[in-house]
Amino acid sequence: MIVSRLTYRALTSHLCTGRGGPKIEMTRPSSDLAEFRKVFAKAQHIAILTGAGVSAGSGVPTFRGAGGYWRKWQSQDLATPSAFSRSPSLVWEFYHYRRELMLTKNPNPAHIAIAECEARLAKQGRSVVVITQNIDELHRRAGSKHVLEIHGSLFKTRCTICGNIATNHKSPICPALEGKGAPDPKAEDARIPVEDLPRCEEEGCNGLLRPHVVWFGETLDSDILTAVEQELDMCDLCLVVGTSSIVYPAAMFAPQVAARGVPVAEFNMEDTPATLRFRFHFDGPCGSTLPPALERHETETV
Repeated sequence: MIVSRLTYRALTSHLCTGRGGPKIEMTRPSSDLAEFRKVFAKAQHIAILTGAGVSAGSGVPTFRGAGGYWRKWQSQDLATPSAFSRSPSLVWEFYHYRRELMLTKNPNPAHIAIAECEARLAKQGRSVVVITQNIDELHRRAGSKHVLEIHGSLFKTRCTICGNIATNHKSPICPALEGKGAPDPKAEDARIPVEDLPRCEEEGCNGLLRPHVVWFGETLDSDILTAVEQELDMCDLCLVVGTSSIVYPAAMFAPQVAARGVPVAEFNMEDTPATLRFRFHFDGPCGSTLPPALERHETETV
């Protein structure tokens, strides 16, 4: 299956009021937490789908929507193959800034609640998988072990010549980027020569590296998607945490699970195009709503 990272306004327009795309007018009240906890206590395999909202409590900017700019650009302007082809220096400045910024951020209570839940349930023979659209690695830093990153990671690179994928937490990632990437709209582009940008360290290669993230218009990794499909087919409870449910194909995951009768619980700051399809909805910051939902249930013996 080949799918691109796209916003699926047309696919969700029938779920929305008005003509301007997926702006949701209805407000669904929060569900009964005690009822959710009964379902949670019985679940054997929990799939947790996360988006930018789960990292909002850590102060991670999205660079999308109103005010979400780096210099004069939003992520959709720079996170594309054509942007990298036109100006690899500018794109690397953007990602260097994001990498350095993430080194100053920490997992918040939502990340920690998910990681602690996974560790605790594993001792009971139950399982938790995190399927995330985020590229910040905060789930891993919180301690989550079973993580599928469908859009890649800020801290991985891929060679444009040999294709080698490598983990890279260097700060800065290369000497030429040190001190670069200021988000100020008045900041001048560094215009770093391409030979001084991050280069492949595989023997005999030295090719230009790019961030190992899925850019807009690119296809998602088929192996990751296959793994996601397998996890969703197995789950008997699905949580949707901090995602707007408008980016395809991730936006279709939870509705497909709900369509086969599996309980889905949404934890979000606002209603989404898929809210009414789900059994549970909890309104508010994930860092506040998720910990009490995932804490040890009275029936747990381990």
